[in-house]
Amino acid sequence: MKKAVNSQRPVNLDLRTIKLPITAYTSILHRISGVILFLGIVIVLFALDKSLASEEGFAEVQAYLASPLAKLIIWGLLSALLYHLVAGVRHLIMDMGVGESLEGGKLGSKIVIAVSVVVIVLAGVWVW
Repeated sequence: MKKAVNSQRPVNLDLRTIKLPITAYTSILHRISGVILFLGIVIVLFALDKSLASEEGFAEVQAYLASPLAKLIIWGLLSALLYHLVAGVRHLIMDMGVGESLEGGKLGSKIVIAVSVVVIVLAGVWVW
């Protein structure tokens, strides 16, 4: 049996114990928000189709949207949209060559989180 050449390989790959940089968290959240938006399109298109089908359908969708659960779902979808938008703008800025260094990336991630928190809270106030 051959002994492993690289003894510096990690033994514990428990993701809860690995400390990720802030840039990793913003990247992961950007991907998650994209998946939420992709799945949320189904809900939005269903409601749009139902509301445009008839007056009764419109009234039914309007009644559903008044419920607290629907408002929570709308706020969740808006939150995903807003975070994805802010992180996407950061990527566009980085494509122009701004903030590509390690320190610039960290600062950009902090700005993305700060701006996202503000606009998500404002969206929550608007929805409720």
